[in-house]
Amino acid sequence: MKPAFVYIMASRRNGTLYVGVTTDLIQRVTAHREGLVPGFTARYGVKHLVYYEGHACTIEAITAEKRWKNRRRQIKVRMIERVNPTWRDLYGDLLKQDINA
Repeated sequence: MKPAFVYIMASRRNGTLYVGVTTDLIQRVTAHREGLVPGFTARYGVKHLVYYEGHACTIEAITAEKRWKNRRRQIKVRMIERVNPTWRDLYGDLLKQDINA
């Protein structure tokens, strides 16, 4: 089984949020940042990775993504600020770690 990730992108601190799931976090975030993913993230300028969590398999990640999407915004913001209080873009950290390797 291939590990998968749930991630939250933001347009800016306390801005528009997007919750997604992927098995290749670096590739997916890169696509969002470069505007290669048409739709919501491109339309609202959602380009900053502010939160992510790993899961053992895609099924677990999809289940977690559904939970995240059903949570109120306030809860999402609280979780982001718990692990990333300054809403720093975590993309550079991903590239250094090569989390998909």
